[in-house]
Amino acid sequence: MIKIAMIESNHVELWNRCLSIIRDNVPETTFKTWFAPIIPLKYEDKTLYIRVPSQFFYEYLEEKFVDLMRMTLDKVIGKDTLLIYNVMVDASQPKKNPEIPSQKHSAYKQQPQDPRKAPTILDAPAPQDLDPHLNPNYNFDNFIEGYSNKLSRSVAEAVAEHPAGTAFNPLFLHGASGVGKTHLTNAIGTRIKELYPEKRVLYVSAHLFQVQYTDSVRNNTTNDFINFYQSIDVLIIDDIQEFAGVTKTQNTFFHIFNHLHQNGKQLILTSDRAPVLLQGMEERLLTRFKWGMVAELEKPTVELRKNILRNKIHRDGLQFPPEVIDYIAENVNESVRDLEGIVIAIMARSTIFNKEIDLDLAQHIVKGVVRNESKPVTIDTIINTVCKHYGLENSAIHTKSRKREVVQARQVAMYLAKNHTDLSTSKIGKFIGNKDHATVLHACKTVKGQLEVDKSFNSDLKEIESLLKKTN
Repeated sequence: MIKIAMIESNHVELWNRCLSIIRDNVPETTFKTWFAPIIPLKYEDKTLYIRVPSQFFYEYLEEKFVDLMRMTLDKVIGKDTLLIYNVMVDASQPKKNPEIPSQKHSAYKQQPQDPRKAPTILDAPAPQDLDPHLNPNYNFDNFIEGYSNKLSRSVAEAVAEHPAGTAFNPLFLHGASGVGKTHLTNAIGTRIKELYPEKRVLYVSAHLFQVQYTDSVRNNTTNDFINFYQSIDVLIIDDIQEFAGVTKTQNTFFHIFNHLHQNGKQLILTSDRAPVLLQGMEERLLTRFKWGMVAELEKPTVELRKNILRNKIHRDGLQFPPEVIDYIAENVNESVRDLEGIVIAIMARSTIFNKEIDLDLAQHIVKGVVRNESKPVTIDTIINTVCKHYGLENSAIHTKSRKREVVQARQVAMYLAKNHTDLSTSKIGKFIGNKDHATVLHACKTVKGQLEVDKSFNSDLKEIESLLKKTN
């Protein structure tokens, strides 16, 4: 029988004995994926400390293998042994490694706060008592930068460094679902709380704001509701488009907005579309939305999607072959959330069915998630579609003609090529009119500017993109 003193001084040997039992009870792929990366740290006071690569690992082990680990610890060490997880943190992020007791190995039980819970509005708590309802996992350190979000990120960091001290007030971020708006706004709020702990920061969805307002009307506490929101230093409203058609909520928010802005407070708003495209919104609110900075988060490019995948895989302590990362990035192009979901789905299927992570497995998972796996859009398809829409011969777009319809068709083609292909601006210019990269950048800027102010042009562009999808 091994003496306790010996056990406590040799945690590596102890853990290896546990691994030998675990290995006999799970497939080899599962063992290599979920147990081989674990590092034993120490054993003392009837507690075994182990390090796991990520929070994802910890949660998966607790969900899938807690009974096996309990049985193994009982057999190797003895009953009532506690297991403590030490979650590894990326060295680039100066955060203390959190130690998490196994929930089924001890009396410990985490109590996560419900992010949907409404803040108290009857009292005005001190800054340190006000829950900002921010997700600390959404920060600048893990927000991957690329061409499609570079401007938005730069502006967001400026606001975070100097809230209400820049020209970007309000900051209005817009883009399709899943491009990173919520991540970026939480990153702003988190950074502000780090730099200015005395500031009252609040993140709230437009839907929750509306529910709170409705409750205040029902309970005859509207003045308390308004007073609470007028006491905030940094107000972040997510999905502002949900205010559309709700006149009384808009009127109340209008007065809160005015008060905060006039008193040097920072406002940050997000929407799934630009202010000019918001329907059912009062004109006086739309005007104020455009007072500061309107910035778009575009759909991530292929290269950015690859970087996001690599970061996600690294954070979770996983390993994917390069060809798998390339395939996912090239075929899942709608949302960052979709990318993260694919990674989890591949890991789960690999473990449950004892399959190697390879291209076949990735293709199987992706085809089940992506509705219509389509071929990449080519520049020829773009030119054909754009010229057909404007009633031009394809050759016209390559001429030096300065006719309005030719110039617009050429600029739209360049803009679409930038958004739907992986070609560099130099190559796009070469293929469309033999122009240089500066001309392409100017075209993209012109088209984006026109989209912000011209509803008819915006409708035309959507029609062209719809034709592109059908053609493809």
